[in-house]
Amino acid sequence: MTQLTFQVADHGNLTLRIDHLIIAGWAGRDLAAVEHHILELEAIGVRRPTQVPCFYRVSASLLNPAERIQVPGTFSSGETEFVLIPSDEGLMIGLGSDHTDRKVESYDVTVSKQMCDKPIGIQVWRYAQVAPHWDQLVMRTWRIRGGQRELYQEGPVTGLLAPEQLLAKLNEQAQLPPYTAMFCGTQPVLGELGYGEAFEMELHDPVLQRSLHHRYAVDPLPMAE
Repeated sequence: MTQLTFQVADHGNLTLRIDHLIIAGWAGRDLAAVEHHILELEAIGVRRPTQVPCFYRVSASLLNPAERIQVPGTFSSGETEFVLIPSDEGLMIGLGSDHTDRKVESYDVTVSKQMCDKPIGIQVWRYAQVAPHWDQLVMRTWRIRGGQRELYQEGPVTGLLAPEQLLAKLNEQAQLPPYTAMFCGTQPVLGELGYGEAFEMELHDPVLQRSLHHRYAVDPLPMAE
């Protein structure tokens, strides 16, 4: 069991139990954009998925709100995703990174997703507050590499299945099981996919004029030879 304390924009702190974590892959609305991401990963040896979207189950203990994570070597990279988190007060929207080992991903996607912590911001919004203007939200990622900050991902959430659409594909109930959080897909990378010393993430709401932010540094562990 994992317990995380989030800051709800209009509420204060909310401590939630999360026993299960789902990573939704290939969750784009535009099949051409999905194919672009598939080709992007195929270029580094990742096998094509057998279905879209896919739902990978990983350990909830990987959720990490800290400002640093440790990873084996320099083969991993982050991907900004919005996160669905159920609560007794309704569905919450958070911001996370599906940080993944790209070397392992080339031969086993599920194992690669289990290898790295999943950074998650502690600020969340009530989904009910953003649902009416959901398609106007924008996701961004910056990668810090060689001390330089560069835009790594950017795009409206319209590139991804909306929460209701994704949940309808998850199960017949079209809802998350109790104590289950879900990462909901990512944007294509601008340029080269790969390692960074740190990643900054943003989910921006231009209607309510606010953003969710999270930044985390990546500490590579030495690899035994």
